[in-house]
Amino acid sequence: MPDIKHFDPDAALEAVVGLFWERGVAATGIQDVVDRTGVSRSSLYATFGGKQDLYLAALRRYVDQWSRPAFARLADDPRGLPAVTEFFAELIRLRCRGTYARWGCFVANAHTGPSSAEPGVRELLEEHHQLLCDAMRAVLDTAAALGQLAPGADPGAAAETLALLAYGVNLRSRTGADPDALEATVTAALAPYAKR
Repeated sequence: MPDIKHFDPDAALEAVVGLFWERGVAATGIQDVVDRTGVSRSSLYATFGGKQDLYLAALRRYVDQWSRPAFARLADDPRGLPAVTEFFAELIRLRCRGTYARWGCFVANAHTGPSSAEPGVRELLEEHHQLLCDAMRAVLDTAAALGQLAPGADPGAAAETLALLAYGVNLRSRTGADPDALEATVTAALAPYAKR
């Protein structure tokens, strides 16, 4: 007879995403997970494996639910540079105001966490970085086709630079950086790429 779960693994994982995102893996014990989800240790272990497995599952879910859709919208936006400006404005809004203010980005936080050297986590972080760079490159290629880029601007190098800027916004917002200061930094960083 199959084992019948007495909890919803999907709902439990969603709760764990918020816990690891807000507090980080090092500051989160398995008892914290039990308390947040209402699921026993034995059920968590049987369903997800150990804490590291659960962390990786939560990180993967975050990438699938938050990062991929945002990057796809950016890559497919036909406006070029205005889409990049809007991407950063929305990023700053999400990171500095509302429910997730000062949580940073789960992925950016993972880069600085103790699990970043774990092979599964490292692979997912590299995949995320490539997705972000590819999205930036796609929208910058659109900008180039629209004649928006400054002469000599290299969309590939610019995509890498803007990806790093996004990580910086995420990390600075976690420490309470002023949104206006972040917006000014983004404006200054984007200025050299725009055709005058």
